[in-house]
Amino acid sequence: QVQLVESGGGLIQAGESLRLSCAASGRIFRTSPMGWFRQFPGKERESVAVIRGGDIRYYVESVKGRFTISRDNAKNTVSLQMNRLKPEDTADYYCAAGGDYDTSRYFPAYWGRGTQVTVSS
Repeated sequence: QVQLVESGGGLIQAGESLRLSCAASGRIFRTSPMGWFRQFPGKERESVAVIRGGDIRYYVESVKGRFTISRDNAKNTVSLQMNRLKPEDTADYYCAAGGDYDTSRYFPAYWGRGTQVTVSS
C-alpha cells in the first residue's frame, strides 16, 4: 500500500518561489509516472505536471517556464519547484503517483491529501 504526504505549501507573495515535496511510503516503480495536480474552488482537479520514466516531463500550459517537476527514485520523492508565482496559482495541490499516463492524460493510482498554496497579490 502506497501513501503520499505533501509538504511545503503555504502563503507566498506573487513573484516569489515555493517548493512542494511529496514523500511516498511504499514502493513506486521507477518507470511509473508521478505528478502534481491542483484544484481551484468550484473547479475540477487538473494535472499540473507529470514526470514519467526516463524523466520525461509534461506541464499544463499555464505553468510552463515557471514550474519544474523532479523526482528522486532513491528517496521515493517527487517535488514541484514553483517560480514566479501568480495569484492565479492559488489552489490546493495534490501529489499523485502510479497509475497510467495515456494520450496526455494521467490517471494516478495513489493520491496525497493535498497542501494549500496561497499566492498574495
